[in-house]
Amino acid sequence: MFMTQKKRQIRGVILTLTGGTAWGFSGTCGQYIFANSQMESGMLAAIRMLGAGCILLSFTLLTKKKRAFGVWKNPAEALRLVIFAIGGLMFSQFAYLTAISYSNSGTATVFQNTGIILVMIVSCIFARRLPKGKEVTAAVLTLIGVVLLATHGRLDGLVISGNALLWGGLAALALTAYTLLPGNLLKEWGTPLVSGFAMLIGGVVMAVTFRIWEKSWNFEIHIVLALLVMVVFGTVISFSFYLQGVSDIGPVKASMLACIEPVVATIVSALWLGTEFAPLDLLGFALVIGACLLVSLSGEQDEKKDAKEELKILTEEKKAI
Repeated sequence: MFMTQKKRQIRGVILTLTGGTAWGFSGTCGQYIFANSQMESGMLAAIRMLGAGCILLSFTLLTKKKRAFGVWKNPAEALRLVIFAIGGLMFSQFAYLTAISYSNSGTATVFQNTGIILVMIVSCIFARRLPKGKEVTAAVLTLIGVVLLATHGRLDGLVISGNALLWGGLAALALTAYTLLPGNLLKEWGTPLVSGFAMLIGGVVMAVTFRIWEKSWNFEIHIVLALLVMVVFGTVISFSFYLQGVSDIGPVKASMLACIEPVVATIVSALWLGTEFAPLDLLGFALVIGACLLVSLSGEQDEKKDAKEELKILTEEKKAI
């Protein structure tokens, strides 16, 4: 029995919001781990990627056994996958978790989301066009939001550590790389396969770099549970739900709904871990999230315009026949 369009839309909204919520809660679990153990961001990133990579690849082997290793038969695609794994996914995971370790999950998530503005700027450069009005407004709002978060409006000093600002900026840059590096890999081979291999490769590189086998593995049960939440809910389930949401309601609406991630991270961090946020912090969060929504709205207009142009071309071709 086929699902009606209305039910598909409802399912897409619910799954996208659930995926964004899982991402936000996962970031707070990372903050909890840093606060209650001696684990460093490099080790946490390695464990998270290795665990998620193994789960995603196991799923891929069960569902698409024949295509599971096809990506490695094409040298160009294999090279792009390795570059994406290290320069995109691994960089993104490490920078984000390190930003959390120097600040908190809410602040780190908002800083990471400013990468959406960087993606917009890079896209304008590649398209050789000037930013639109909404895009310029989004960039200005992001800049103001970041300044408020870093200084609370006092330009004579920072209210967050220099490391928090540095790694927050790197997390934004990493999000940009993570978004742009895959190219057509995701469309050609599917997100579970590409993300699975990328997670595994990035996890192995991180594990070797930080020699995690030499670290203390005497984790208490509450740390293990937080790790499981980050791997299963914050990576595997959140990815799967979000991608199904994209399929049901489209990438623009899905990206707008996914802005719930920093909201959830902020609320959970405050309620669960007692993180205090000043009113100017919350204003900065709101400005950055608003900027992300503006960029998404601009993308929605582009999609509608492209659809109209495609319909016009098809109509003209039909008349010519």
